[in-house]
Amino acid sequence: MKITDLSIVFVLVFLPFFWMVSRNTHDADEAQLLNQRYRSALQTAVLDAGNVMHQNEKQNSEAGYDSTKFVKADKELALQTFTQTMALNMGIHDDPKAIQALFDYIPAIVVLDYDGYYILAKEAEMTGEIDDSYHQVWSPKMPYTYSDSDGSSINFTLDGYVYAYDAVQGKWIEGFQRELASNSGIPLLQNSDSFEQVRQTRIVMSVQENLAEVINRHNEFARRNGISYTFTLPLISQEDWYNTINDTGIMAFIQGLPVGIQKVNTYAIGGGRLVKRTAVIGGIEPSTGIKYYYPATCKNNFRAEEVFTDAKQAAAAGYFEGNCYINKVVH
Repeated sequence: MKITDLSIVFVLVFLPFFWMVSRNTHDADEAQLLNQRYRSALQTAVLDAGNVMHQNEKQNSEAGYDSTKFVKADKELALQTFTQTMALNMGIHDDPKAIQALFDYIPAIVVLDYDGYYILAKEAEMTGEIDDSYHQVWSPKMPYTYSDSDGSSINFTLDGYVYAYDAVQGKWIEGFQRELASNSGIPLLQNSDSFEQVRQTRIVMSVQENLAEVINRHNEFARRNGISYTFTLPLISQEDWYNTINDTGIMAFIQGLPVGIQKVNTYAIGGGRLVKRTAVIGGIEPSTGIKYYYPATCKNNFRAEEVFTDAKQAAAAGYFEGNCYINKVVH
C-alpha cells in the first residue's frame, strides 16, 4: 500500500475522532463561560437586592431601640430587585415564562431580618390543578430562638438585644444583654462571651435546619416537573455563615441549572446594610450598537442589557464609559 493510501486511511479513521474532540472541547468552553456568567448574575442580583431591602436607614426612626443594626428588611422589594437583575443579566427580562422556569432551579431565598428571617420557597397548595399546585411563597418570620433547661427562652437579634422569658422571675424582659446581666435569672445572660457564642451558633443552626428542610421539599416539586437533579443544602463555610449573620442581608441558591453537560450549583450572600452606591448599567446605543456603561440614575435612550456593581466590572465585560449628562461618550 502506498504512503498516500495510508494517509487517506488515517484521515478517514481519525478525522471523526478529532472532530468529536474539538466539538466537545468547544462545548465545554461554552458551558464554562455560561457557568461563570450565571454565577456572576446571581452574585450581582443578591448584592442589588441587599442594597435596597431597607425601609429606613436611621435607627432612631424606630422608638425603643438603640442599635445601628435595627432596620426593617423589605423582603418584597428585595425579591423584585433580585428578579429584575437576574432576568436582565441572563437576557430573559422580556420572557415571564423563562423567569418562572429559572425559579424552578432556585430552591430557596433567605432574607435575614434583625430579629428573625424569612425563606422564599415553593410550597404545595391544594388547587386541584397539577400545574398550579406549587407556588413560591414567603414563610412567616422565624425568630432566632433559644431555650435552656430551666424553661427560660431567648429570642436573639443580630446584635446583643434580646427578647426573653425569665422563668426564674416569671416575666418577660427585653434589652441588651449587657444591661440585663445584673437583674436577670437567665444564666446565659450573665456572661458576654458565652452569650455571643451561643447567639451566633443558634442563629446559624436555625437557618441551616430550616433551609435543609425547604430544599429537601423542593425535590418533590422537581420530581413532579421532570427535574432529575437532587437539591441539597450546599456546604457553606462557618466564616461565610458568621459574616452573613453580622447584619441584615439576603442569601440565594441556584442548583441543577443545565449548562451543556454541566450543572450550575452556586450560592450568593449579600449584606443588607445601606450602601450609598449607585448601580452601574451596561447598555447598547441603538444607532451604533456600541456597548456603554453608565450610572443607574442616568436618563438616556440606551437599551439596558446588564447590571453591574461597579464600573470596573462593567468595563471588564466590554462596555465603554458613557457620559449621561451631555449624551456623549468618553472612550
